Amino acid sequence: MSVKLHPQLAADCYLLGTVKNSVLLLHKNALVPWFILVPDTDANELYKLSADQQQLIQIEINTLAKFSETYFKSDKLNIASIGNIVPQLHIHIIARKSTDFCWPLPVWGQQESAEYTPQQLNTIKQALNDSKILNQI
Repeated sequence: MSVKLHPQLAADCYLLGTVKNSVLLLHKNALVPWFILVPDTDANELYKLSADQQQLIQIEINTLAKFSETYFKSDKLNIASIGNIVPQLHIHIIARKSTDFCWPLPVWGQQESAEYTPQQLNTIKQALNDSKILNQI
């Protein structure tokens, strides 16, 4: 896979591994489970991908959404492709709970933050690996 991460994504996230056509990241703010999927493409918008590429990315999004909903026991999923600061195509998959730190507000722009412990990070990686979502860790 030839994905070169935008510096902001690299700074804000843990690299978890790859899924079929994308790199999988976990946002460093442990207050809310927040995956970021970065497709292996130079396109900066989903609509610019071929129909086949769009379908493959949607399958990856759906797989991560189902994992997030089940594993994190979320009340609501926030799924978005927003690139106002980072122009590289990336999709946010955020597992929200009515008890999370900023509910019902969006997670973007919030100042409150906490880092994952190494044990928490390893547990999430292992769950993704056990679910056969990651190709590599």
